[in-house]
Amino acid sequence: MHTPKRYHALARRRNNTWHIAAPRLVGEPMALLRPLLAEGPPVFMGLDLPLGLPRAYATHCTEADFPAFLRARLTTPEFFEVNETLTTISRARPFYPARGVKGMTRLSHAQALGMASAADLSRHCDRATPLRPAGAPLFWTLGANQSGKAAIAAWRDWLAPALQAGAPLSLWPFEGRLQALLRPGRAVLAEVYPAEAMRQLGLKLPGSKRDQTARRALAPALHQALTQAQAHPEPALSAAITDGFGHDTAGEDRLDCLLGLLCMLQVLDGRRADHVPEDPWIQRWEGWVLGQS
Repeated sequence: MHTPKRYHALARRRNNTWHIAAPRLVGEPMALLRPLLAEGPPVFMGLDLPLGLPRAYATHCTEADFPAFLRARLTTPEFFEVNETLTTISRARPFYPARGVKGMTRLSHAQALGMASAADLSRHCDRATPLRPAGAPLFWTLGANQSGKAAIAAWRDWLAPALQAGAPLSLWPFEGRLQALLRPGRAVLAEVYPAEAMRQLGLKLPGSKRDQTARRALAPALHQALTQAQAHPEPALSAAITDGFGHDTAGEDRLDCLLGLLCMLQVLDGRRADHVPEDPWIQRWEGWVLGQS
C-alpha cells in the first residue's frame, strides 16, 4: 500500500444529498479522521484491504477475536516480516514471499503454515462468487493479485497502534452491526472491495482498469450511479470522472476509492443490506466485505 497510491473520496450528507469531493491522497489516516470526528456526526470509512484472518489460521489464535489479535501484534513485530523462503514461515511469521522464487506455489505456502490446501489461505469472503473472481489470500505478498502488503502497512503502521492506544475506532463486523456502531465521536471501519463494488453497482468496465480510455468510457455509467445514490459530485470530481481519473498509474486507485464510496452509500441508505453470514468464525475472525451477499 504505497503512499502515492493511497487515495480517499469523501462524502458529506447535507439536505438529504451526498456531496462528494474528488479523490485526494490520504496521508496519515488519523490526521484525516480526527477533524472529521470533531465535526460531530458519525464517521464511516471503507478500506480496500483485508480486515480479518482465514479461519484455518485463526483457529490457533489465543485472542478473543480479530480486533484483539491486532492489538496484540505490537508485542510480536516479527509477524509483519515477509519470508524470503518457505523454511522460515511459521504462524508467528506468515507473510510470503519477499521476492519471486522458482517453483513457489500457494499450496507450498499453505503447507508451511500447517494448512491442508491453498484454499485455507483465503477467508470465505475472498473466494470466487457468481459475480466476481476470487480475491487474493491475505498472507500472499507477490504480484498484482495480492493484498498482503496492504494488510502489513495498514495493520502495523496504523490499526494496531491506534487500537492499542484506545483510538475511537470500531471494526465492522467484528464489533456489531453497522447501524449500532455508527455513533458520534467514533469512526467505523469496514472492508470494501472495488471489484465487488463495481458489480454491486451494475457497472462493467470496457477494458483494463489501468487504461485511462477504459476508465473514461465508464464515465456515463458512473454519473448515473451518482444520480441513483442522490449524490452531488463536486466539479473537480465530475471532471475527474469524465477524464478517466487521469493518465498516471494512480488513476485506477482514484477510480477504486469512488467505487468503494458508492458501495458504502448504498448500504448506509438501505439500498443494499448490511449483510454478514450467521457464522461465528466470520463474525469474530474472518470478517466480511461490505455489501457482499
